[in-house]
Amino acid sequence: MIKSMTGFGRSEYTDGKRNITVEIKSVNHRYCDVTVKMPRRYGFVEDKVKSAVKSKLRRGKIDVSIMVENITENDINIKLNEPIAHQYYDNLKALQNSFDLCGDISLALLATMPDVMKAIPDVEDEEEMTKAILIPVEEAALNLEKMREAEGEKLSEDLLIKKDNIKKLLDKISERAPQVVVDYTAKLKERITELLAGNASLPEERILTEAAIFADKCAIDEEITRLNSHLIQLEKILGSGNEAEGKKLDFLVQEMNREANTIGSKANDITITNYMLEIKSEIEKVREQVQNIE
Repeated sequence: MIKSMTGFGRSEYTDGKRNITVEIKSVNHRYCDVTVKMPRRYGFVEDKVKSAVKSKLRRGKIDVSIMVENITENDINIKLNEPIAHQYYDNLKALQNSFDLCGDISLALLATMPDVMKAIPDVEDEEEMTKAILIPVEEAALNLEKMREAEGEKLSEDLLIKKDNIKKLLDKISERAPQVVVDYTAKLKERITELLAGNASLPEERILTEAAIFADKCAIDEEITRLNSHLIQLEKILGSGNEAEGKKLDFLVQEMNREANTIGSKANDITITNYMLEIKSEIEKVREQVQNIE
């Protein structure tokens, strides 16, 4: 199934100790580039988050945002830094003696000194935390994938419409192409007749030779055949059900554009040129859409 590279997925999970919210968004990118934003204290799970996302998404610039809200007090430990407290007490006592100051060095005073008391996150059970985070990560990635599939289906439908438009214009070119040589031959005879002004007979053999040379130079049958073949291949890829076809489609569109340019340069006919301008416009639209496909 064709998938878009743009999308958004969200999931929430609670394990009784914390609420975890994961949001994943993706945009176009040549490769699979995953960036994770999460609290630094959970950095140990970042590589596993990236692996989980990459297992479901093959291409795109993917941003993963993980928010953790603690709902119990068990996740935080208050620690006393006794050596720091001793240093504060000794220095305050020395200050008191040096300046002959009155007053007691109280518990309330020491407790307010920087770094005497610290709130330390308790994340010792990394395995438990990893499992808790990966549950919403995988669900958010799945939701993103579903959105990319839905967008991919719309892209596929639009590309098929554009393929049909190109095919119709190409059929008109096929119908017009033989008439180009006929018109050229008629104009050549007309010009020679004017130049001779009835003083000599038309050099029929020379005219046919010139017409043959012109027909060879402006022959576009091969290019039309190849472009038709590319259109058939485009339809097959869109209907194949295979994933990650973006790169193949991108190459195919390059080939389509190459054939269109060749037809436009060889045709030597204003009608065909106008048709080719329309075809190139449609191919450009196809190229823009293909950039969105995984």
